[in-house]
Amino acid sequence: VVKTPVRGGMQIYAAGGDLIVLAAVSPGAELLADGNIHVYGPMRGRALAGVKGDATARIFCQQLAAELVSIAGNYKVAEDLRRSPQ
Repeated sequence: VVKTPVRGGMQIYAAGGDLIVLAAVSPGAELLADGNIHVYGPMRGRALAGVKGDATARIFCQQLAAELVSIAGNYKVAEDLRRSPQ
């Protein structure tokens, strides 16, 4: 559990489990977890869940403005996330 803001240039990795962040994640910051990622502040950096191939991993955010999100290597960049569903 990370209780302080994650600043640009920082990388946090939760080996073997979930990562919980209770503060803001700034642009340029990177969150990685073998399991799920939970962010209870603005998510503006990169979030990579299931980095060892767990396709059932999930990313939970209250405010999603991420540069990139990835589940088990399948990723979407910010432009893809902003695009309207068709």
